[in-house]
Amino acid sequence: MSDRWEGPTRRALLGSATAVAAGAVTGGPAAAATGDVAGGVPGVLGQVPALWREFTRTPFTHPQIPFIGRAGQRAGAAHFPSRPVVADVRAYGATADGSADSAPAINRAVAAAARAGGGTVLIPPGTYRLDGLIHVGHSNVVLRGAGSARTKLYATRSLTELIGAYGSRYGGDKSSWSWAGGLIWFCPADRFATLTNAIRAKAWPFEGWTGNKRDEWETLTKVEPARRGSWTVTVADPGRLRPGRLVLLRLADDAGHTLLEHMAGGGPGTEAYHWDDKTKLTSYVPYEWPVRIARVRGRKVTLERPLPLDVRPEWDPRLTTHVEALTGSGVEGLTLEAVETPQAPHLLDRGLNGVTFQCAYDCWADDIVVRHMDNGFGLVSASACTLRNTRVAGRGTHHPYFCREGSHDNLVEDFVIEERTTPAPAGTQLHGINVEGLSSYNVWSRGDMRMGTFDTHRGMPFANVRTDITVTNNGRHGGDAVAGPLFGARFTHWNIRVTNARAGLMRIDGLAPYSATVGINEVTEFDQIDVPDFSGDLHSRLELYGTSGTVRPRNLYEAQRELELGDRLSAR
Repeated sequence: MSDRWEGPTRRALLGSATAVAAGAVTGGPAAAATGDVAGGVPGVLGQVPALWREFTRTPFTHPQIPFIGRAGQRAGAAHFPSRPVVADVRAYGATADGSADSAPAINRAVAAAARAGGGTVLIPPGTYRLDGLIHVGHSNVVLRGAGSARTKLYATRSLTELIGAYGSRYGGDKSSWSWAGGLIWFCPADRFATLTNAIRAKAWPFEGWTGNKRDEWETLTKVEPARRGSWTVTVADPGRLRPGRLVLLRLADDAGHTLLEHMAGGGPGTEAYHWDDKTKLTSYVPYEWPVRIARVRGRKVTLERPLPLDVRPEWDPRLTTHVEALTGSGVEGLTLEAVETPQAPHLLDRGLNGVTFQCAYDCWADDIVVRHMDNGFGLVSASACTLRNTRVAGRGTHHPYFCREGSHDNLVEDFVIEERTTPAPAGTQLHGINVEGLSSYNVWSRGDMRMGTFDTHRGMPFANVRTDITVTNNGRHGGDAVAGPLFGARFTHWNIRVTNARAGLMRIDGLAPYSATVGINEVTEFDQIDVPDFSGDLHSRLELYGTSGTVRPRNLYEAQRELELGDRLSAR
């Protein structure tokens, strides 16, 4: 994005939206170009819901549908950066026949790439045994295998064995390896050290952008009031701001919990909700939203994404520093497989975990398979990252995908959760595509879920989208009662095909405030049945219920991308 662009104009966006919607209705050129016929059957036209037409008129402030058109690495770029090759793991002692531990050699190659200022670390075809974890702690470093069918990393030890037991900061006997860490772990070097040192010392840390005690930040400037959807804010002092700088927008709650109410859509239901005893939820605020600065002109600062929430004086809004971020790093073209062991009882995972991004921004995974893992792919205080062409396979996984601890603006697309290869042991749990902990504006797109569920895991995530997904809905959500509501405002489920007709966490018009369920086949409540957290009218919408694959646009994220890209081109 050019630093001079200040966000879409309403006129250009409306023009693009009209063309998309018209093509979907009439079967004209736009329909032909994008396959806008129901189920791909010629002559069977899709249906454009009223919600889509409304969204195109108010794309950044719509009450039910969030603007997620800039989710993902580099605002959803189609291609990942190509870094020059600077290291081959074989030159550092890695062996491709699985006969010896290659983790130290791979980490030495990663360290060499970091010293070079970034670059690609090649892992040629073969099987590489890992008796340790792989840590990427510096920006612009890429791990690249020869393809997920040709390069395999075979992990033999868990994070409990490698780092130690990891208890929950909220108490009890739970293992935090049930939702944290990875055997390929992207995390800034200093942050990784403070996290793992705290775990070894049994001083269970906060995991996010401002340190183990949430005290590693300083104010850059205060921010004047602004509305959700604004691309530009006015600051008190722009002296330390510059285009390209990554900052945190920090919003603290007040005694009346009006920030939490705002995240839930506001109104009588949220005002009547009892927030004070939801101690896990209230520990997640202040809300911290990482964003790059696109432009500074006087006291006017343009951001690369529109504001996710209102900015109000009572929330002490400010732009702040954060721990050093990991940016521009990725992993491509490999399988990470663990020695096959039975799945652990619920919340007692030992940490055979796949790929995790933590305190990472503009990072990615592409063509990655994880197999026989406790947990698959993790986003922990990670933002603007893309997971593309990923697959979870093998003996069964607690969290195939987890997205937590204030993770925002991430994109998971073209993903597969395979059916488990062995029966689930007693006492284990299956979730699915998890989101929790005030995480917002994340997208799951074009998915094939052969097991699991849409695991909204309490902690009131809000403004997340699941679109164009086929799911056998046989998992269960989790979440402590003290973590508060299942849903905040502006959750959207768009074009969801439920193969076993189970409604739970799929049809959300009776659960999620100010949200939307559009284009879902007929479903029925059974097994885990939830009740709404908020009283009164939820202002949630249901459209094209009882259909499958007929809603147009078919993919809400791609449609928003098309509108946003068309506007940028017209604004040049």
